[in-house]
Amino acid sequence: MSATQRTTVIRSSGSYLPPQVVTNEMLSRIMDTTDEWIVPRTGIRERRFVMPGVGPAEIAEHAARAALDAAGLTPADIGLVVFATMTPDHYFPGSGGLLAARLGMSTTPALDIRMQCAGFLSGLQTADAFIRSGAFDRVLLVGAEVHSGLMPWPESVWDVMLGRGDGPCDPYWYERASGMRDRAVLFGDGAGAMVLEANESGDGRGFLGFVMKTDGAHWDKLYVPGGGCKSRPYFTPAMFESLGTIPIVEGRQVFRLASQLMPEAVRDVLAKTGHRLEELDLLLMHQANLRINESVQKILGLPDSKVFNNIQKYGNTTAATLPLVYDEAVELGLAGPGSLVGFTALGAGLHWGAAIARL
Repeated sequence: MSATQRTTVIRSSGSYLPPQVVTNEMLSRIMDTTDEWIVPRTGIRERRFVMPGVGPAEIAEHAARAALDAAGLTPADIGLVVFATMTPDHYFPGSGGLLAARLGMSTTPALDIRMQCAGFLSGLQTADAFIRSGAFDRVLLVGAEVHSGLMPWPESVWDVMLGRGDGPCDPYWYERASGMRDRAVLFGDGAGAMVLEANESGDGRGFLGFVMKTDGAHWDKLYVPGGGCKSRPYFTPAMFESLGTIPIVEGRQVFRLASQLMPEAVRDVLAKTGHRLEELDLLLMHQANLRINESVQKILGLPDSKVFNNIQKYGNTTAATLPLVYDEAVELGLAGPGSLVGFTALGAGLHWGAAIARL
């Protein structure tokens, strides 16, 4: 069978969530918020945060090894590593090479993708293109995020939040944390991985199509205003004082765009591959906000049995949400061999799209 007839199948998946659970009540110790304020707006009840000094490459290793073990493979069986993240260990080099080194790879190429919440979806398309072309037979795709590194408060504030120190929180930091509560409550840390490989059996399994789009005119709906090589110097004390290193999230605009563009992308990829919405067994959406996903589900007219969300437990883990929600859905038996599964995401850029696969 020629390389052009190859498809890309998901051989296995794996997840890693840091053990430290941070509930909404714990956040209320250091900022003006409550469970009653957070849940109606986001659906999030808790999230996970890493310990100090832990970066995305480290948690990605745990997810990658889980996926490799599930496939009965070793790192030596992988031809390419693709790492999606918006919270890299360093400005450079990328986290892909760091992960490869942690897995004992010394010559395996590694590619980094910076497309934020759409990063893993783009990684699926990228891996699929490499595999279909015959360049690689097997790709390790990882999405990992350590958003806790974006939180600017000192360790003494963390101690109050985690119950390791006496409260109340320092008033100065309570006010600053409250000023970013709309974003601070959203994010969590975590990693997910997939082993993707060539399928030449002709049995119809694999990724059937992708739709990926970008509109840079909406860049200011989701972005970090402080830092970057456009600034000179790269960082200034004023940026930190004004919380300029914290992401800007135009919540209402993002909700409107996501509710419109994600359903359109799902319909587009189904039409592109000759399938009807009724044939879809499961739709897995980027876990940015439960209310967005509920809106997408309603617009598409999908029953509860055909969607699955886990943002309630993990928050928004950006590039890690799709592999995490996929891995959990498979573990729960919500998707299996023969299932027609859709994936969709929207993130900063704006980048958005959808994919469909026959498991």
